[in-house]
Amino acid sequence: MGHPIEKEFEEGAMSKEIEVTWLGHSTFRIEAAGKTILIDPWVMGNPMCPDNQKKFDKIDVMLCTHGNGDHIGDAVALCKRHQPKVIGIFELCMWLGKKGAKNTSPMNKGGTQTVEGLRVTMVHADHSCGIQEDDGSIIYGGEAVGYVIEFPGGLKLYHAGDTNVFGDMHIIRELYAPEVAMLPIGDHFTMGPREAAYACQLLRPKVVIPMHFGTFPMLTGRPKDLEKVAEDLGIHVMEMKPGERKPLSVAQFAPVAKVS
Repeated sequence: MGHPIEKEFEEGAMSKEIEVTWLGHSTFRIEAAGKTILIDPWVMGNPMCPDNQKKFDKIDVMLCTHGNGDHIGDAVALCKRHQPKVIGIFELCMWLGKKGAKNTSPMNKGGTQTVEGLRVTMVHADHSCGIQEDDGSIIYGGEAVGYVIEFPGGLKLYHAGDTNVFGDMHIIRELYAPEVAMLPIGDHFTMGPREAAYACQLLRPKVVIPMHFGTFPMLTGRPKDLEKVAEDLGIHVMEMKPGERKPLSVAQFAPVAKVS
């Protein structure tokens, strides 16, 4: 018998006001209030992204967590094609602007801005950030970041970007209390399941969506490795398949277990 949240997905009982599609690796398409949001735009070279998901009818908002190619690989091309509002750290937005992005909205850690009805806060991530140019050279791309996104209706989602666990995730919980957390679990270049489990203890979301795993052989972490500790904390691990689309709704999430 499946988790009650999964049962509601199957029966279509959850609100479809917000729908999330995992495009593999750390790339997500989110549809909310008639807007399309793309996080970490890497689709054409992304081996996990299904072929029928590599093109978009529109993109209203694009969020980039950092400048590594497996996170911004298609940012320039998609900016030229769809002209979305692009959110990123200052240096990355300046680089995108030089490459042809016309509608950047740079920010920095701790800042919040409202874009297309979304309240977006940039938070810390513990990772490197270099942009590889066409000649193979690597230039400074600002720092790696995560985002807390508050949607119309109140749901708060935390996309951690590429990161290791860090103690200030507790502050993210206290300040923003995201109900949904997208966490990397692959290991090698980010935290693995052990560290992600500790991140769950700090963040205490209601649902965790694992990401940044399985794309390459070295990314060995798997969602099942999170499930035991998450269950003990009252957190649901929502494992998604590439191309899978699921609705999200604050009202339908199970209560988080109280932990002393």
